[in-house]
Amino acid sequence: MTRPPARGARRLTLLALFTAIALTIFMVEAQIPVPIPIPGVKLGLANIVTVYVMFVLGPGDALLVLSARVFLGAVFSGQMSTLLYSAGGGLLCWLALCLLRRVLSRDQIWLCCPVAAIFHNLGQLLVAAGVMKTWAVLAYLPYLVMAGAAAGLFTGLCAQVLIRHLEKIH
Repeated sequence: MTRPPARGARRLTLLALFTAIALTIFMVEAQIPVPIPIPGVKLGLANIVTVYVMFVLGPGDALLVLSARVFLGAVFSGQMSTLLYSAGGGLLCWLALCLLRRVLSRDQIWLCCPVAAIFHNLGQLLVAAGVMKTWAVLAYLPYLVMAGAAAGLFTGLCAQVLIRHLEKIH
């Protein structure tokens, strides 16, 4: 299911490349206005890279790429206050992907991504509840579940198509 692990400089180069791609997608997407009037809702296109790395290289490498992208995204966007929210959502999403990766095949990535996106939103809301010291922010969850499921389905389909096409090339 995963490729043999790359070692040394090859591995470092691959992870840096995937991080750069994810960060570039993240920064470009941040400049695109979202037509949905729900604050914070976006497609999360950079997660396509995370899902690809999770299913092709493995969970450890996916966590490294995700962590680097979240940190550098906060630094480059100048929004360090979002670091906690992105990290909380990203880690919960990563955990969901790790669990779903064990029970779903590469042909079912489109199924695991909506679930992972919902966990991402839940993680962000849990961080918000901790920061604001109120559980009232969880009232926002139904809207984020719908938006997250739709965005996750799209990113999951993209990741699945990407994996299929790159396997043909490789």
